[in-house]
Amino acid sequence: MSDRVAARLLSLLDLTSLGEDDTPARIRGLCAAARAATGSPAAVCVYPEHVTSAREALAGSAIRVATVVNFPDGGDDAQRIVRETRRAIAAGAHEVDMVLPWRTLRAGDVERARAAVDACRDVCKDGIVLKLILETGRLETPDLIRSACAIGLDAGVDFLKTSTGKVPVNATPETAVLMLDAIAARGGRCGFKAAGGIRTIADAARYVELAERRFGADWITPAHLRIGASALFDAITAALAA
Repeated sequence: MSDRVAARLLSLLDLTSLGEDDTPARIRGLCAAARAATGSPAAVCVYPEHVTSAREALAGSAIRVATVVNFPDGGDDAQRIVRETRRAIAAGAHEVDMVLPWRTLRAGDVERARAAVDACRDVCKDGIVLKLILETGRLETPDLIRSACAIGLDAGVDFLKTSTGKVPVNATPETAVLMLDAIAARGGRCGFKAAGGIRTIADAARYVELAERRFGADWITPAHLRIGASALFDAITAALAA
């Protein structure tokens, strides 16, 4: 892979650390690595309790701070999701990745799942980016994945995201195509984020290729396409240093 491919992927990367044992020192180290890279990732994604540490460590840089809510379980308590989201934004998050209540959707209660997403969307104002995690590996069927996409698109989320990375099946090219088709059917205004199990430059480049095939090269910017990963950062920095 060329330096150009690696640099392009770095600009689309949500550098992620969502370990249960993450410490403020680890998060500060991650942010320092992000700042020291040849080029910058789009964002650093951490648990809500580490948002303040990340904001402080990234102060003065263009790297955004992302966090997760309703994560990873994907419950359907809209009030709890709203409280989590408000606290995350108050702590300094620029972006919020919310898990869709996928069990609720899978059980057939579309409206309850929709209400949770709408409630989170109402909180994410004034430039706060909202990414909806569909957990496609748990939805399993194309019809359910399309239904999940429709909930997010109807709510006006900024990105549809494949997965939490916490289940056995995460991002796959097949589900990415379904999601990109749904985004295209609404005019291509919503972005797409692939996450979970993406460890190599070749893995990530495949999702970029799928999106570019659908929307063209000009669409491939951090405003429309993100790759959520942790190990991928090491592969990218190694390629850029070679």
